[in-house]
Amino acid sequence: MTNLINSHKRLIQAGQASIFAGLMLSMAGCSTPSKTADNPSSSSKAQLMFVQVAQDLKVDPATKTLRLVKVNQQTLFFSDRPVRIAGHLTMADYLTEWTTKAGKDNFSKDPPNATLSVYEPGQPENTIAVVEITNPIVEGADLLYTYKIINGTLPAAGGATALFIDSVRGVGGPAGVGHVGVGGPRGVGR
Repeated sequence: MTNLINSHKRLIQAGQASIFAGLMLSMAGCSTPSKTADNPSSSSKAQLMFVQVAQDLKVDPATKTLRLVKVNQQTLFFSDRPVRIAGHLTMADYLTEWTTKAGKDNFSKDPPNATLSVYEPGQPENTIAVVEITNPIVEGADLLYTYKIINGTLPAAGGATALFIDSVRGVGGPAGVGHVGVGGPRGVGR
């Protein structure tokens, strides 16, 4: 369990600057171009991770749901080495990753782990919890997930929130060639 938390902390620390730079561009209406490795055939082996940012968080322990309040309507995705790609998905495209349209390895079949980082006013550090998320539902400007706690404690509410979602892979799914903008439906930089 400690290795899982340390892995998620390293992901957050290592990618924080580039992730938030991309998110700032996204919020400003700009697009971050996708990047691919020198070897296009390696793109089918990419593991994509996702980041969602919200202005606030509300947690309901009775229903085991967490609400990303005023969530950014674009989800950042990026890959690990050796394939280096990044871009944004619209909320509709991100939600497709939870359906059979994304292939047999979609998030509904194999729910992802996610690290939730929440700013709580008056606290010296962000609260961090590792959860398994399922059943995403859009309600207005909010996104709800059902959660199961893996490690840590969720605050009842908070301020600025980032959700770092584990990878998904598989040809035809989000790691497929189309996802990285090599002639597929999502195109470069989307």
